[in-house]
Amino acid sequence: MRNRVEEKFLEFYDNWVIQLEQYLHQLLNARNNNTMTEIELRALISKLTTHHKAYYIAKWAAIGEDVLAFFGPVWLNPLEKACFWLTGWKPSTAFRMLERLRKSWSPTVVLLEAQVTKLEELRFKTKFEEQKIEREMERYQVSMGDRKMVEIARLGCHVGGESVVVVEAAVKGLATGLEKMVKAADCVRLKTLKGILDILAPPQCVEFLAAAAAFQVQLRRWGNQRHHVTHSYGY
Repeated sequence: MRNRVEEKFLEFYDNWVIQLEQYLHQLLNARNNNTMTEIELRALISKLTTHHKAYYIAKWAAIGEDVLAFFGPVWLNPLEKACFWLTGWKPSTAFRMLERLRKSWSPTVVLLEAQVTKLEELRFKTKFEEQKIEREMERYQVSMGDRKMVEIARLGCHVGGESVVVVEAAVKGLATGLEKMVKAADCVRLKTLKGILDILAPPQCVEFLAAAAAFQVQLRRWGNQRHHVTHSYGY
């Protein structure tokens, strides 16, 4: 049964993806319309970055109430969940997407050597931050099996009084640790996105944002279709 946080974020995320798809159509139109000025392109790019920031503002507000909901999100289908890294997209995947895009770009949007160098530097920093967070997550998971946590689990079997207080305090501490790691991962995601957009020229930003939005929209569409078919046959 869904709790209040899950219901609220489910509604938010459905609307957020619908808006993302509308922005995707605008990005595709901009990509195919060579008459748009740089000012118009930057205005469209700003809409997308604002849209992504709105997602994280809502996410962090929800995480403050129930971080565990984001480790089993009811608003995502199984395919979307399979692509997640610490409750979101893995930052380094942005560079792989960009590399695939480069192979199909026309000479008018090709990357300059200086841009390639800056992107490689950003990729290295992003990978370092990912590994740092993964090491922290490993330490967190190891701590779950330490002597203190085993004792707390034992106390949890005895309902009442001081035992309940100790267990609740421990669970709250674990949730606080998870919240910290999720926000750290989200910060890397946002820094990576901003870093890439700062390096790319407006037409390149449009190409990149269109590819990222298309992937997210299609992943949701394919995952929902598969999920509905599976449930229809009772699997």
